[in-house]
Order: sequence, then C-alpha cells, then structure tokens
Amino acid sequence: MAYSITVDLHGETVDSARRILTQRLKSLGKDTREVVVIHGYHGGTALLSMVRSFKHPKLERKIVGLNNGETVFIIKI
Repeated sequence: MAYSITVDLHGETVDSARRILTQRLKSLGKDTREVVVIHGYHGGTALLSMVRSFKHPKLERKIVGLNNGETVFIIKI
C-alpha cells in the first residue's frame, strides 16, 4: 500500500465529496499515513470549507499548506 494517497474532489458537490472522503478513509490500507485532498478554491469555497471542517475518527490532524486548493489529512497510527 501507499504511504500517501490523493483524493481529487473537483466537480463534486459538498454531499458527494463528504461521502467520497468517508468511503476513502474507511478503506485505507494500514500503511497509509496521509491523504492529500484536492478541493480547489477558484470556483468557490464550499468544498474547501467542508474539507477543512471535516471530522473522522481516523484523522489525527489537518495540514493547510501554501496551496489553498488542497488540504493534507494526517492519519492516526
């Protein structure tokens, strides 16, 4: 399995993006330690807001970097 995976939410609605994130986190491999979530921000901030407020038991923390179009989820060990 991969240490890091990427989930691209471009073009999704907030509800479908939430379902995708929940499903991907539920099915993570044991070796996965981070999930890079690409949500964009030029087309609006609904996905950005949802991702940055998203809660899940597997999430240790979130990293907001210099790229406003992505958020990195750090997975609990």
